[in-house]
Amino acid sequence: MSRQLRALGCEVIDADQLAREVVAPGEPAWQAILEAFGREVVHPGGALDRKRLGAIVFADPAARQRLEAIVHPAVHARRQARLRAVTDHAFDGLVVLDTPLLVEVGGAAEVDRLVVVYADRADQLARLRARDGLDGLEAERRLASQMPLADKVRLAHYVIDNSGSPEETAAQVRAVHAALLAEHRGHGGGR
Repeated sequence: MSRQLRALGCEVIDADQLAREVVAPGEPAWQAILEAFGREVVHPGGALDRKRLGAIVFADPAARQRLEAIVHPAVHARRQARLRAVTDHAFDGLVVLDTPLLVEVGGAAEVDRLVVVYADRADQLARLRARDGLDGLEAERRLASQMPLADKVRLAHYVIDNSGSPEETAAQVRAVHAALLAEHRGHGGGR
């Protein structure tokens, strides 16, 4: 969906990409992760072993909180820097924060409109297992660590149901984009 929104002219700030950037070797968050979890969570070349670290933190809530205390502030600071850069360039379109944990980290209050992409639990688990190569238990742990999608849907201004065909989802993305753009233009711009 981010790719489609970019093609529609949106500036997309991807939290997953920012998270990868802030934990790159040599970054302060990378160093803090090594100090908190040890060298066993990095590959020999220095890159973070995300799968190994994920197995640790999704099995231990205290470890997950330690990791989040390191990564979330770094991602927030980088997101704010990207938002400032967009503002400095006088961008007059829609800025999309592609942030799966936006509600959990308290970021929903920072946005004008909250769009939640919804899929049923079975689809979520299947996609998570396929994308990250996880077993069923590990995928369940990761979903259990997040706010239930039904709760996020109740907070949303717009919902995109991602359980249908790619074409159906794309049509919903276009419709939500058109509605948001109309709101943006009607208010003389905005965030």
